[in-house]
Amino acid sequence: MEHNISLITTIAVALGIALMLGFVAERIKIPALVGYLITGIIIGPGTPGFVADVSIASQLSEIGVMLLMFGVGLHFSLNDLLAVKRIAIPGAVVQMGLATVLGMGMTWWWGWSLGSGLIFGLSLSCASTVVLLKALEARGILETMNGHIAVGWLVVEDLATVLVLVLLPPLAGILGGTPAGVENTTSVWITLGQTLLQVSAFIALMLIAGHRVLPWLLWQIARTGSRELFTLAVITAAISIAYGAAELFSVSFALGAFFAGTVMRESEFSHRAAEESLPLRDAFSVLFFVAVGMLFEPTVLIDQPTHVLGVVAIIIIGKSIAALVLVLTFRYPLNTALTVATSLAQIGEFSFILAGLGLSLGLLTTEGMNLVLAGALISIALNPFLFTAIEPFRKWLLDRSELARSLERREDPYAELPMSTERKYLQGQVVLVGCGRVGRRIADALDKQGIPYVIAEQNRELVEDLRNKGVVAVSGDATDPAVLIQAHIADAAMLVIATPDLLNVRQIVDTARTLNPGIEIVLRTHSEDESQLLRKENIGMVFFGEEELAKGITSHVLQRFAPPSIAPAHGKHA
Repeated sequence: MEHNISLITTIAVALGIALMLGFVAERIKIPALVGYLITGIIIGPGTPGFVADVSIASQLSEIGVMLLMFGVGLHFSLNDLLAVKRIAIPGAVVQMGLATVLGMGMTWWWGWSLGSGLIFGLSLSCASTVVLLKALEARGILETMNGHIAVGWLVVEDLATVLVLVLLPPLAGILGGTPAGVENTTSVWITLGQTLLQVSAFIALMLIAGHRVLPWLLWQIARTGSRELFTLAVITAAISIAYGAAELFSVSFALGAFFAGTVMRESEFSHRAAEESLPLRDAFSVLFFVAVGMLFEPTVLIDQPTHVLGVVAIIIIGKSIAALVLVLTFRYPLNTALTVATSLAQIGEFSFILAGLGLSLGLLTTEGMNLVLAGALISIALNPFLFTAIEPFRKWLLDRSELARSLERREDPYAELPMSTERKYLQGQVVLVGCGRVGRRIADALDKQGIPYVIAEQNRELVEDLRNKGVVAVSGDATDPAVLIQAHIADAAMLVIATPDLLNVRQIVDTARTLNPGIEIVLRTHSEDESQLLRKENIGMVFFGEEELAKGITSHVLQRFAPPSIAPAHGKHA
């Protein structure tokens, strides 16, 4: 019996070649995503040899978009964004605007239409969150202040791009596209109003019903104890909500899946949902990037090399300079500005989604799509090397430029304690490094006991909020001796380090003991090996998270089953 196996052939060849090229990419220290895109080029119609089924690849990429956006929504943290909102929101909006204008200016020089230039510029303005997260994790700076600003910045870019995806179809007529059913300006505005109403209705439904229905549904399925049913429920929710949003509310698959993820994040099963769905999300994300690569025509590199260079210049140089100036304008140090600028020197998944929508609406030509893909391939491949060059470049600047040295020593209004700070916070106090989830709980406990403390925190905006609440806090990296000096570590009774980064912990401890040899040190770690090593080195009192959790649970169990003669006094009435 003969079978039509084009689906199986496309998936098998795509995943097989993507595996090999992704492995090669990782071995030469560039993101595997580059290998996936090259896979699409190899099996696409633009190169000789085997050509995969483009129609099937397109449908697989739609599923990839749904699951990719579902993953973005599942990891979207409003709290993380609010922590850096004062720089991330205005910075991202201005930077996207400048990059879009640069793209439009270049296409105007090429003779493109206004609509094509706008979509092209927007496609160049939004960086890849996937590429950024992997780059920050590889260098161990994801949880630093620089990492938080970069991630918050890209979250704002993602939200802005989602808004563009919503508004673009009804506005395509004005921009020179070919949207169905829009004949004049009046009907354009009517269509735009209808679109906004439909999107608002969908968001309201997700926020009201989704917050109740999805968590309840996951709870019912989790009670069965079936892992495969739980995974199936998560994937079904992502794809079904995306499909339903498109059919019932005329909302894009991407937006529907994004809100499905954000709603599911509110569930107590969000971490399990992310973990269980990860393999399938990763697999279809690979197929998405492969399908995007199939749209690329390599001849553009030969036929229009100056155009490609112009696109790469906007992505790597134009966007980076804009971000660098913006971050420095907000009076952050040079190191932060360089990290954020490098983070934005690439484009990725949202650029593909936006360019693809522009192509389908007749707003972007095949040439424009090819240039976007070329810019993505080159910028993603170069991004790891740019991150590696940050520190040598910063040192080179500091050695040769007084301006660079002054920018590195930016005056932070919250880097020093006010002159009016009470004496009890300056002598015999607790110095608390870090005010995250663990640090906040420690601070609350100290407040209840009336124990004075000073917080040293990298997040300047958080320090500003703490100061407004009357909490004594200084802004800066505690590995810098100046920060601990401002926290009056020399006269402190105890140093509590609430950050788990082992490298930074060692630097902080060394600095603290140099300034105050007799200070008592308390710290935390997530690793059992690290906790044993730190205890052997007698660095201080070390708390290992899982160990302390086990002690607390064991204590409760033993107290519950203790013989009456040795039971705690407060439990005798039970």
